[in-house]
Amino acid sequence: MTQGIQYQPSGEYRRNSVQGYHRSPSPNHLGKGAKSSDISTLKSAEKRNLIDLGNGDYDSRFTIGFEIEKTRFSRGAVRHSSLFAGFERDSSCGYEAITHILPLLPSGMWRNKVFSMMFEAKRIIEDSYSPSDLRCGGHITLAVQGMDADELIPRLKKFSGVMYALFRKRLGNSYCRGNWAMWCGGSGRYQVCLNKGDRVEFRLPSRVQSVKQLMRRYELCYTMLDFAVNRPNASFKTFLKAVKPIVKSMYDGDEGKVTMIETLSLAFNKALRSGQMNRECVQWLDERRTHENEYDRDLQRSGW
Repeated sequence: MTQGIQYQPSGEYRRNSVQGYHRSPSPNHLGKGAKSSDISTLKSAEKRNLIDLGNGDYDSRFTIGFEIEKTRFSRGAVRHSSLFAGFERDSSCGYEAITHILPLLPSGMWRNKVFSMMFEAKRIIEDSYSPSDLRCGGHITLAVQGMDADELIPRLKKFSGVMYALFRKRLGNSYCRGNWAMWCGGSGRYQVCLNKGDRVEFRLPSRVQSVKQLMRRYELCYTMLDFAVNRPNASFKTFLKAVKPIVKSMYDGDEGKVTMIETLSLAFNKALRSGQMNRECVQWLDERRTHENEYDRDLQRSGW
């Protein structure tokens, strides 16, 4: 990992201190300027999500950004970071750390460098250092070069049933439960998936509690975008098969819990396709569930 693109803290003003709400510095785009050594292990099909600039450099066609909300940050953990664009106060939870715009990549050297940034930022990410509670969320922003949100949301909708199943209790949260059916043109800020022009923001994901959890979310989002952009006509069951290893890792190999998520994913997929909530899923729109005493214990143990 000594060759190719290198990620270092920028040292820019205000990136190493907590700013006011929506006052943190703008993120840098880290999905540009990779070298041949960064993608040397990728298969031809995996390189379709890269942009060859013709001069030995490569950009990532897919990008991702995370917002990591915490009730407080570990003492001394707020500092210049290669991962985070800035830190700010949050109106619902207390504080949040906002990543730079990150390349969203298949498994390989370049992805490993993104994951290394996450490990280096563990004192912000891990709950054992910087705690979170049920008020906290973990918004995820996705973008694809050459596509706007109007085109991307309908494509993502077809493969979003897994995300709904994993974060089902967040559907009762007033900060993210609007437009559960992901209709184009949905109004209001507090939607499951918010149209932000050149990108989409999934507000549904729950708080981030560990580096492992953040990595699994990254992997899931890559597969979702790959299907949405490159395999839009694939069946949802084909997609479920592709993400099963990721879900299995989330649950430490517990087949029973994986089967539960698969079953609920199919039910949410049916609801999203029809635009009508079914009896398997409607219970999760109940806002009272947001205030139950903690998330499902199995979800906590798995890091989700």
